[in-house]
Amino acid sequence: MSIWSRISQAVAALASGEGLSAVFDKLRSPPERSIAFTIAVIALSAKMAKADGLVTRDEVTAFREVFHIAPEDEEGAAKVFNLARQDVAGFEIYAQRIQRMFGDEPSTLCDLMEGLFHIAVADGNYHPAEDGFLAEVAEIFGMDDLRFRTLRSRFVEEMPADPYTVLGVTPDTPMPEIRKAWRQLVRESHPDIMIARGVPEEAVKLSERRMQDINEAWAEISGKGR
Repeated sequence: MSIWSRISQAVAALASGEGLSAVFDKLRSPPERSIAFTIAVIALSAKMAKADGLVTRDEVTAFREVFHIAPEDEEGAAKVFNLARQDVAGFEIYAQRIQRMFGDEPSTLCDLMEGLFHIAVADGNYHPAEDGFLAEVAEIFGMDDLRFRTLRSRFVEEMPADPYTVLGVTPDTPMPEIRKAWRQLVRESHPDIMIARGVPEEAVKLSERRMQDINEAWAEISGKGR
């Protein structure tokens, strides 16, 4: 059974009139946590779409780049998205429930934020409302400002990404500490580690871009001969 079929079952199991956010209370252990992760990306993407007022074809394509949706599962995916858009609950409720579920796994929350950034910038227009939305979600997730700016610098091409920001360090950080940060990020981005955290295999594709950004940042810093 595909993940989308299982998601459709989870949504169908909700009592009449029950908000989509209640799904997260039913999905607390593997493999259900991978379903929860996927629903979280859909739900927060839907709320983010309301933030800037529209859903573009590019954003839909970006979502498909992260999650492969078979034709027979498109109806279930669309149902989750539409339920999230129509749910009167604010995005803060979704983010809080997700934080409670994955709060002991900050790397998984970072994976989720990465997926949201990927979708937000897909249309080439990173809207201020999207930036505010993602900043608030990151705060609810317990992500500090440096980690948030690190993520944003990799996706929002307002200026060339600062290699120190990409690695979550500063120019004053000693080289051994920078090397340690780089190695830690590489370990966290390994596909096997991500899958072990319960991240859907489709979402692991995002780690390919992350690994490239991390290694390019390290190459630039280490090449300065510090």
